[in-house]
Amino acid sequence: MKIVSGILILVTAYFSFKHGWAVFTAKPGDQNMFTQWNISRSVQIIIGLLTLAVGVMVLFPPTFFAGNVINATLILLIMAFHLKDGNLKATAIEVPFLLLPLVMIWLGHPFKK
Repeated sequence: MKIVSGILILVTAYFSFKHGWAVFTAKPGDQNMFTQWNISRSVQIIIGLLTLAVGVMVLFPPTFFAGNVINATLILLIMAFHLKDGNLKATAIEVPFLLLPLVMIWLGHPFKK
């Protein structure tokens, strides 16, 4: 189980860095899901910072739980906006990504003593 947990941590860190960095490299006029939902640029930056923080937090045992809770919360937020738009397909696509931090919490950090 430690190997599975380690792989999930690496996958989560990769996606967190990838998506967090995408927020900062997006040009102001680019259309993305956040601009479609009328989320201001400053809130987008906060979400990007939280996403980058998740990538770092899941790597270390003391912040592992908090990082996964923040990750699950951000995914729930995205799912709520998709539901608000009536986009059930996009909401369903997010379900496995919501389950990932929950499974990681259940498995625990592989280097936790």
